[in-house]
Amino acid sequence: MLTRTVIDRVVAAALDEDAPWGDLTSESLIPAEATARADLVAREDGVFAGGDVFAAAFRLTDPAVTVRLRVTDGERFTAGQVLATVEGPARSVLTAERVGLNFVQRMSGIATLTAQYVREVAHTGARIADTRKTTPGLRAFERHAVVCGGGHNHRFSLSDAVMAKDNHLAVLTASGLSVTQALQGAIARLPHTTHVEVEVDRLDQIEAVLAAGIGTIMLDNFSLADLVRGVEQVAGRATVDASGGVTLETVRAIAETGVDVISVGALTHGARGLDLGLDMTVGMPDPS
Repeated sequence: MLTRTVIDRVVAAALDEDAPWGDLTSESLIPAEATARADLVAREDGVFAGGDVFAAAFRLTDPAVTVRLRVTDGERFTAGQVLATVEGPARSVLTAERVGLNFVQRMSGIATLTAQYVREVAHTGARIADTRKTTPGLRAFERHAVVCGGGHNHRFSLSDAVMAKDNHLAVLTASGLSVTQALQGAIARLPHTTHVEVEVDRLDQIEAVLAAGIGTIMLDNFSLADLVRGVEQVAGRATVDASGGVTLETVRAIAETGVDVISVGALTHGARGLDLGLDMTVGMPDPS
């Protein structure tokens, strides 16, 4: 969840990285009494995300700077539209400008890409979900952007749910237990509220996994034909999650196989920052 505490911690670190001993350029070139007004303007169409993060860059730099958001997170916008207006001491506006833009461009890019995936599968019952392939330290920001684009979040961290992949199963069954027995033993040790998902990469692995009573089965890198067979084989006994190499060109066909969830790492690791600019005017007090 994107809380103010999380926002302030990450944005403060970014500001410290960008101006560890102050903004030498602004402090040496810009008069202390100068004020600025800047409009955040879209250079291309997109979906907005990161308004509170953008505002925090200026608020944490100088409480005298005000930010008025013109759109809300999750709202579509068009090229040329003003998305926010920033006003305050010119030095402070200039100091926070790059950090604020970096975050809002990145987050809006993720939201926009996610919305494209969601649109491709809108005629099906499939959910578009993200993965843990996020930028270290920025997961809460990027996951929020996915939701702004109409997508859903997978488990937030390794602490949130059990997700057994091939290497986990190899270790589990090393003692000679079957996959079913090994999973049942693990599930018995878990709190009853813990969700369990297991990844398979072949149709012949499905029955043994389902027999353990898991909640979600992930069909990893299956062909379209095998996805159809897999959905039929699962027959509603678990949620079916498809993953592996999903693109905008393939996601529609994957959704049409009947899977419940499509996990797309590209939502976060493949998104480009949107072209958003800060158009600024600077004012000086009347010397009279």
